[in-house]
Amino acid sequence: MDSGNIKLEVKNLCIGYGDRIILQNLDFQVRKGEIFCIMGGSGCGKSTLLKHIIGLYPPKSGDILLSGRSIVNATPEERREIMRGFGVTYQGGALFGSMTVFENVALPLQEYTDKSAAEIEQIVNEKLKLVDLEGFGKYMPSELSGGMCKRAGLARALALNPDLLFFDEPSAGLDPLTSAGLDRLILSLREQFGTTIIVVTHELDSVFSIADRVIMLDKMTKTIAAEGTPQELLKSSEPEWIHKFLDRDGLKR
Repeated sequence: MDSGNIKLEVKNLCIGYGDRIILQNLDFQVRKGEIFCIMGGSGCGKSTLLKHIIGLYPPKSGDILLSGRSIVNATPEERREIMRGFGVTYQGGALFGSMTVFENVALPLQEYTDKSAAEIEQIVNEKLKLVDLEGFGKYMPSELSGGMCKRAGLARALALNPDLLFFDEPSAGLDPLTSAGLDRLILSLREQFGTTIIVVTHELDSVFSIADRVIMLDKMTKTIAAEGTPQELLKSSEPEWIHKFLDRDGLKR
């Protein structure tokens, strides 16, 4: 793979808490403009891996490079600059309940830029329109549905125009129609802006709809069990549990 085409590279990564190892021997790359899904059974470490990739926790060993820059070995100033280059949407949207939707989306702009109030207002309104929440800036998060909260969280993640986006279980708790709408929005972000998107999920419909490639994490071996397109992994018989996981409803997509 051309190194200039790599947006994220994970190298011999080992992560965990205290003396407990959650995942080890992790090696994978994500290409620019790719939609890449991280999958596995409950408790395999999907969300834990995401938290390490975005710099919330230091790994036990190994390295994580975003656009060729190590977030593991970065100084605090360098890490802050690297973090400006990506956006994160958390489960449930993770909006601040005491702030309006507008204030939530404006927060990164106020924190990381010196833009004027008028400039911030224009950008926030643009992002809300992009996620189909135009006119909802004055609402409080408690006044929104689950799907709307997720889209508001996405608008906030897009505030700084990142070329790399992380989603943590974006479809969790959503009805099938709302989930499908979010999938279409994710695809449109890649198509319109060339955004590289990494999704932690267990929702099979979403994976087969949006993913270019997938890694499957194994709780037993604490590492990557398989990597490839969803269709390739579905056809593979080794290890057998992956085929059963991807075709658990017997749909043979």
